[in-house]
Amino acid sequence: MEYRQLPVPDGLDGDRVDSGLAKLLGFSRTFAADVVDAGGVVVDGQVVSKSDRLRRDTWLEVSWAPREELRIVETPVEDLAIIYDDDNLVVVDKPVGVAAHPSVGWTGPTVLGALAAAGFRISTSGAAERAGIVHRLDAGTSGLMVVAKSEEAYTWLKRLFHDREVDKIYHAVVQGHPDPLAGTIDAPIGRHPRSDWKFAVVASGKPSVTHYETIEAFPSASLLEIHLETGRTHQIRVHMAAQRHPCVGDAMYGADPGISVRLGLSRQWLHALKLGFVHPQSREYVSFESTYPADLQHALDVLRED
Repeated sequence: MEYRQLPVPDGLDGDRVDSGLAKLLGFSRTFAADVVDAGGVVVDGQVVSKSDRLRRDTWLEVSWAPREELRIVETPVEDLAIIYDDDNLVVVDKPVGVAAHPSVGWTGPTVLGALAAAGFRISTSGAAERAGIVHRLDAGTSGLMVVAKSEEAYTWLKRLFHDREVDKIYHAVVQGHPDPLAGTIDAPIGRHPRSDWKFAVVASGKPSVTHYETIEAFPSASLLEIHLETGRTHQIRVHMAAQRHPCVGDAMYGADPGISVRLGLSRQWLHALKLGFVHPQSREYVSFESTYPADLQHALDVLRED
């Protein structure tokens, strides 16, 4: 068990306990919240909750168990398709229920674990549990991901994603009909103020830009083609929910559960359909395209029968 005691500095006066703890001790926001929930934070002799506010010159005591080191577990994923593979990178079509890499609280399969089980050698750049990962998809989102195999490719692809030079096209089915039918959502995204696992449009968030176009409309929903200019966590889900058009099936962001049942969906209707970028070795533009998985296609067929 680790233990620290120290005064709350002036710069954290008024911060939430979990946020201030993360800044003060270098924890992730999620881990800081876990420490607080476990009763590990005491201020002036009183146990506090994560939504309480810190006050300068009070005395902070923190106790926590060191986090278990994350590691890649080799786990075959039969329906993870290899779309493209060379000495520099591999492009996969990720099925639902598979995370990009190991993370705290996730016990299911990962893209890195599946590639390791299949004998792929991936770049060692980045944190050990995220080696080779240059972008991510939510476990509940299917579609295309590129993973770096060489150190040069990792550096190249990270720069392309950072500089917004990668074409990322998604298809999503959202509730209702966006107005206008095509447009741009430019709204900052950050941690949800009342939930550790969600994100939201907040003034203090990071710049986030989503372009969308309606390509098919149904009585109760719309099929959109979405181009991401930025790549924030849950960006499409948050932006569409903020417009009151959450992705169908996305219970976390307010989707109607009745529609999910009718369509046979157990996750959000969201698929990374196309991915394009300049190849790190040839310097030529390459692009890849996926098809809808069975659950999303079934839901779409039901909507078309309405």
